[in-house]
Amino acid sequence: MKETHKFTKILSKAIIYIALFVLAISIIVPVGWVFMASVKRNAEFIGADINPWALPADPRWENFKQAFVDARMGEFFLNSVMVTALALFLLLVLALPASYVLARFDFKCKKILNLACMAGLFINVNYIVVPIFLMLTDANKAFQVDFFLNNRFLLALIYAATSLPFTIYLLSGYFKTLPKGFEEAAYIDGCGYWKTMVKIMVPMAKPSIITVILFNFLSFWNEYIIAYTLMDGHDTLAMGLKNLMAVEKTATNYGIMYAGLVIVMLPTLILYIAVQKRLTEGMTLGGLKG
Repeated sequence: MKETHKFTKILSKAIIYIALFVLAISIIVPVGWVFMASVKRNAEFIGADINPWALPADPRWENFKQAFVDARMGEFFLNSVMVTALALFLLLVLALPASYVLARFDFKCKKILNLACMAGLFINVNYIVVPIFLMLTDANKAFQVDFFLNNRFLLALIYAATSLPFTIYLLSGYFKTLPKGFEEAAYIDGCGYWKTMVKIMVPMAKPSIITVILFNFLSFWNEYIIAYTLMDGHDTLAMGLKNLMAVEKTATNYGIMYAGLVIVMLPTLILYIAVQKRLTEGMTLGGLKG
């Protein structure tokens, strides 16, 4: 009986490791191929005898320069950095106090606010982008300005506002799991509500905050529909990549097209690698504290 149980345990672990290995390969191979293709010349893409898996014969690093400068990907990159960073800042400034209060305090209309946040989870922002565009257009007409469209701050604000329900739901769920003893000790030491949240509770919720940043960074960085609808001039990286792919496919400049893809992917990979260890350590510490 023990031998059967041991064999079953070993077999289940082997299946899990094989599945993880296959999943890792399915992710690493396409990403690695894009990096490899980004430094190839056009002659290495076209032809019946061309091996698509062959290494670049003579790496053409000029592809990145042409994509970054000539195709204006550098300008689009800067716009995306500004919009994403501002959207994340606004989101955390709004979501952290709201989720903390909803999770740790009882007050009137709490259930209504919770229901409103839950209802927001079922609204797909892509379905309301046209009403948002019409509202901003009417605001421009009402105030006789050109402020509300093609504005990076307002685009970041819309990103943050549309991500609030999910972020509040995730953070409030984590705040509910934290022991009340830390708050009581802070109150005894003379801390007010705000100082307790900033100094005690928010640092303890760091794993959840990092998770929120990762999810929303990916959403903001790769977002296309809202930016395409509201922006005209201050294009984001997703819009620039779409235009680059359309132009370079027509001109058969595949190396420059893949270089643009690398420029889009690289910040996401760097961020994930940078926070992965902290996220794992924070979740482990959070579990031990709990």
